[in-house]
Amino acid sequence: MHKRRKTLALAAAATSVAMVAGGCAGDGGDDGGADEATWVLNSLPGAWQAISLAGGSVYVVQMLSGVLPYTGQWSPEGEYEHNMDVLAEEPELINDDPDEGAFEWQFTFADDAVWSDGTPMNGEDLRATWMMSASPGEEHCNGCDTRGGMSADKIEEIETEGQTATIRLKEGLANPEWEETFDAHSTAGGFLPAHLAEENGWDIDDPDELGEYYEWLHATMPEWSGGPYQIVEGDLDNQVIKEPNPEWFGDEPGLDRITMQFNDDEGTFYNAFVNGEIDGANPADYNEDVFTQIEGVDNAVTDIAEGEVWEHIDFNLGVEAFDDVELRRAIFTAIDRDDIANRNFGAGYPEYELKNNHVFGNDSEYFVDHYEGSPQGTGDIEEAQEILEEAGYELEGDQLTLDGEEVGPFSLRSTDSDVRNTSVQLIQNQLAEIGITANIDMTDDLGAMTAEADYDIVQYGWSGSPWFATNPEQFWHSESGSNFGGYENEEVDELTENVTNASDIDEAADYANQAMEVLVPDAYVLPIMAEPNYFFADERLENVHDNLNSSYRATYNIGEWTLADQ
Repeated sequence: MHKRRKTLALAAAATSVAMVAGGCAGDGGDDGGADEATWVLNSLPGAWQAISLAGGSVYVVQMLSGVLPYTGQWSPEGEYEHNMDVLAEEPELINDDPDEGAFEWQFTFADDAVWSDGTPMNGEDLRATWMMSASPGEEHCNGCDTRGGMSADKIEEIETEGQTATIRLKEGLANPEWEETFDAHSTAGGFLPAHLAEENGWDIDDPDELGEYYEWLHATMPEWSGGPYQIVEGDLDNQVIKEPNPEWFGDEPGLDRITMQFNDDEGTFYNAFVNGEIDGANPADYNEDVFTQIEGVDNAVTDIAEGEVWEHIDFNLGVEAFDDVELRRAIFTAIDRDDIANRNFGAGYPEYELKNNHVFGNDSEYFVDHYEGSPQGTGDIEEAQEILEEAGYELEGDQLTLDGEEVGPFSLRSTDSDVRNTSVQLIQNQLAEIGITANIDMTDDLGAMTAEADYDIVQYGWSGSPWFATNPEQFWHSESGSNFGGYENEEVDELTENVTNASDIDEAADYANQAMEVLVPDAYVLPIMAEPNYFFADERLENVHDNLNSSYRATYNIGEWTLADQ
């Protein structure tokens, strides 16, 4: 059973199961009775900021929790909340009809919102962050290798006047999720200080100099802060230590020091927790053994639920054999998604559900089951064989052939985790039943493998938040840098562009579902399920709630963490 407090400081939603959990002083030692905690991130961060390809991970975002300011974020209950410490008022949508003029909105900063050196936050901070987040083709920043760009690329200009910033999109464009531009779920995970560029001699309006600032931000430990904590010590190989920001303008943070350790050896978590060396973690990867061990510890508060990372299997359409959609459909039909999910998650999370919509979760008001009646993912070997026979394929012994030529072998690739190791082995066995050899070749560099399309068949995960409007274009548009397998469909291109440029969320969701109606029969991506995420913390650390709607996870409200009265 999962241990819960009788009285929760924050009501839990069914989908994200917010928890009140606890932690001891960790390894902070005797520091005059200081309230301390030690939190673990289960991988190394790749940079000091999250805009870049190297820094674009949940580990960088969580490392910066309590440091980066942002305009809003999704709560554990699935409610969007504006950051009224930073903002003087809720953002204002000025025009939402591109036919009537530029789509535009405003952010106004609170008068007392300042950086840790006392400099007021203002629209220049948003403008600098926008230009560093845009794609290289926008020519705002030379050398900026943004991992996002779609939302930023829509912006024509940001006009600043005092504490107010007005964001205007390019002619004819709209953004149904305009509020997300500089929030906790954006490319940067918030927004960055513009004044530090000037102090270091860089002009943010010079693309070369902005590129130098960008490089400096990613390579230099931030001694600045716009949140309740600031990093006072650390490196990218071991840990960072955070202490309260003396210029913080919100409620006083509840802890005197937070140490964030970087440790990818999850097998050490149990002993470290039992020995009081760490106070908790919200690992990005599922590990049944670690979760079940810690679940049995008396002082542990734990929970598990489906998160925002979903596993899927993709083809590389640059492989000549996969030009044939019937072969792709047969392969996806032979793959048994339920077997994969059950073998990986059934023991620790028997409530799992298969993912039948690439964009919306099963509990979303916009969910449509796009696999109802489809054989894809069912593991129906007879159906897969019938598809192949009708398409002219033959089985010669144990080998599938077409016009006398062997089909395959194909490389089957993924990262080397327990879950994905199990998955690809099952896929290998399932494809062997229809005469296809899949050679497993694991990688320790997912980014390079996908960017170079160095695979025939691949399994990996997409992560996100309740914001969805940029996802379909990012996943499937023929010109998207994240469409790694090279899928091209003019109708899908048009529909995904319609999603990002819809005037409201309902319209965007309708276009997204229309795109999936076309995509699924093309058998390019086969979703498996949203991977369960687990969370644990010592019961003495209060106001810690796992937030499965955010990359920040449990650190989303780090300024509210406190220790229970001893």
